[in-house]
Amino acid sequence: MRIKDYAIRVLPVTCEDLRSIAVSNDGLTMKHQAAITELLGRVTPLADDLGRVFASAGHELALVGGPVRDVLLGRSVSDLDFTTDARPERILEIVDGWADAVWTIGIEFGTVGLRKGDHQIEITTYRSESYDTKSRKPEVSYGTSLEDDLARRDFAVNAMAARLPGHEFVDPYGGLDDLRAKLIRTPGRPEDSFGDDPLRMLRAARFSSQLGFTVAPEVVTAMTEMAGRLEIVSAERIRDEISKLLMGARPRDGLALLVDTGLAAQVLPELPKLRLEIDEHHRHKDVYDHSLIVLEQAIAQEKDGPDLVLRLAALLHDIGKPKTRSFVEGGRVTFHHHEVVGASMSKARLVALRYPKDVVADVSRLVELHLRFHGYGKGEWTDSAVRRYVRDAGHLLPRLHKLTRADCTTRNKRKAAALARTYDDLELRIARLEQEEELAKLRPELDGHEIQQVLGLQPGPEVGKAYKFLLDLRLDQGPVGKEAASTALREWWQDQS
Repeated sequence: MRIKDYAIRVLPVTCEDLRSIAVSNDGLTMKHQAAITELLGRVTPLADDLGRVFASAGHELALVGGPVRDVLLGRSVSDLDFTTDARPERILEIVDGWADAVWTIGIEFGTVGLRKGDHQIEITTYRSESYDTKSRKPEVSYGTSLEDDLARRDFAVNAMAARLPGHEFVDPYGGLDDLRAKLIRTPGRPEDSFGDDPLRMLRAARFSSQLGFTVAPEVVTAMTEMAGRLEIVSAERIRDEISKLLMGARPRDGLALLVDTGLAAQVLPELPKLRLEIDEHHRHKDVYDHSLIVLEQAIAQEKDGPDLVLRLAALLHDIGKPKTRSFVEGGRVTFHHHEVVGASMSKARLVALRYPKDVVADVSRLVELHLRFHGYGKGEWTDSAVRRYVRDAGHLLPRLHKLTRADCTTRNKRKAAALARTYDDLELRIARLEQEEELAKLRPELDGHEIQQVLGLQPGPEVGKAYKFLLDLRLDQGPVGKEAASTALREWWQDQS
């Protein structure tokens, strides 16, 4: 059975039929067939069991949305999403005794969460959502039909389902065709979909990044015309979509879509502002394009999976340039102290998006430090300066290494190679000092108690000042020993007195 035979979009299709589609369709290969077989072998017994529980209670149940899409794409599936005609209170009654654990955080929106063995499961009542023009909270109304429930889904590739326990494949809006075409398209009019939930506009960009799919032209047009609707969506929901976009395989595609449609001006206005006008008299890099290249080059250095802090820092490292741009003689443009301004701006933006405090602190610190290496010149830094570089970077040093290397986007191969060699030299010096002095544990050679004994002090702010003096001594001179440190401390204290 080939996909072109799907003249009617809702057909009873068994698991074997799905495998046939995977084999015969040019876009869904044997790789996808293997993924379907593996998933069904691992999930179907549980899903079928749950389907039988609901059927015996007189209710429908279907596996829906992302899990169906991902199994057809050969992607791994961890969480399972189901939909049903049962109301939330009835769902709780049906799964009582079947689920190992149940939670009701989303029950007001029709969703019940539960755990069965190693599987996280969400069951949502057939529903539709819509926003009032001024409301940040959706109004939820329940439905009675699976096909109608699929109509309210964000995109056709997420509007496929498999009824349980019989595996009837339901695809009323051509999601399977869109998977083959690698296309993001809404089940109905995009204007209606985005009117119901404006956050779906950000999801389109997110799926562009995650799946590498193209967004349909009519969807792009609607995103552009309705960008202002995002103002009613909470900062937390916007933050989550931006993070998922950045953590995708192709974040540049998603970010470019946000900028081109005007959505970025609503959620991350610093990004489109990087498109500085360049005239024939003043020369500088395209800061917007440079930032996206830096992001890609930072991603290329990731070894342990996507790093949100690194990716945010790479994207935002130059956002201080528009505010600090000035023109000088000879057609040059300067951006003095843009790293300091950018650190403040990145902190403000991430706070507004409700990012966790540690993410805000780490990203803004990386933005502040990203130019520090350029003072290294051709290796003129003293060991003291290298120690301070390590001390100031702290736990962010590995990320700072990646960001600094990614920030080299020159097309001049000789210049790029020279910068790489210079940074190689700095890393070798850091490694040598680390081995000799344990830089990661850089502390004064006297602790607070010893400082009090040497100076005859009680606990208080003077001890903190003395500690800072000894830390600076350690950074400047390296290990000097407790006796020399005590002598220097007494001399310093005498001067202070």
